[in-house]
Amino acid sequence: MSVMVARKKVVRKWEKLPGRNTFCCDGRIMMARQKGIFYLTLFLILGTCALFFAFECRYLAVQLSPAIPVFAAVLFLFAMATLLRTSFSDPGVIPRALPDEAAFIEMEIEATNGTVPQGQRPPPRIKNFQINNQIVKLKYCYTCKIFRPPRASHCSICDNCVERFDHHCPWVGNCVGKRNYRYFYLFILSLSLLTIYIFTFNIVYVALSCSQSLTVLTVLEVLICFFTLWSVVGLTGFHTFLVALNQTTNEDIKGSWTGKNRVQNPYSHGNIVKNCCEVLCGPLPPSVLDRRGILQQEESTAQEGSCPRGPGTQEPPALQGPGQAQEGGMKQQDGSIPSPSAVPAASVSNTEMPEEKQRTPGELPVPSLDAGRAEH
Repeated sequence: MSVMVARKKVVRKWEKLPGRNTFCCDGRIMMARQKGIFYLTLFLILGTCALFFAFECRYLAVQLSPAIPVFAAVLFLFAMATLLRTSFSDPGVIPRALPDEAAFIEMEIEATNGTVPQGQRPPPRIKNFQINNQIVKLKYCYTCKIFRPPRASHCSICDNCVERFDHHCPWVGNCVGKRNYRYFYLFILSLSLLTIYIFTFNIVYVALSCSQSLTVLTVLEVLICFFTLWSVVGLTGFHTFLVALNQTTNEDIKGSWTGKNRVQNPYSHGNIVKNCCEVLCGPLPPSVLDRRGILQQEESTAQEGSCPRGPGTQEPPALQGPGQAQEGGMKQQDGSIPSPSAVPAASVSNTEMPEEKQRTPGELPVPSLDAGRAEH
């Protein structure tokens, strides 16, 4: 007998999150959809280090010191760990407003601005917020339906508002924000040291083995390190300057604190050490997305099997064998057989009444009154 059973399908919140992000490992890994350049970053780092460990390290460990490959391995592992931590983590995405919250914000805006005459441009949706005795404007995001917190901005690539938005970095395949900026900075710093280290010992290897024929792979490795050196080291120096001022790349590009008004940065402590400690060593806020939270949805599925029966129900006589009429109706849901007094009498119509009452095994037949009168 086919029975429709309602089952609850477990759905995680990351499956319903808006925006242009991809999730892996049941929502534990969060990245941007454009990951091609990230794979190129992995290929360049892994390829260059593999060539260095396969060729130069063995020669330099014998000729100079066995500590050379050890230190290179430490830098390589640290750079890879910080890269993956930056790429796979939530940069600080701010959840979008729910329909009720968005409607409430719209009512507040209409009550504040009043009715705008037809044909006239409505005023900008801005709230003023005071930080360190300085007014900071909170802008309204028409996509997320929220007033963005200070220093937050909407990423056009990931289509999300990110708290303390720095920039979207295609080389790491993710946005760089409040929750992963320190790992991004440590990544480019360790990658700069690793690039300088490999390039330096490549030159040493070429100088020591000048009498031998150089391989094409060694020349290729030197060229990769040479062109990577300037970009990575320059990027590290630029972000070191920003960390010392407690400033983001987005603020530096827009000239938020160095414009014509010469407004001072309200987030800077006026001390390089304090700014570095706040950006790199401050407490890491938890993610507010709750990506692995559970959303339950009900769906109906067809399942083959017998329908469970409650007390007092019977199967049709044609489907019952001898001695099973009372047992099939007296069985409870837990499989136990109740006492005869606890079983209610089942109502049977005249069309369903059998010619002879069904008996349990071992019960003697009782002749009916009509049969007795017929015999006399």
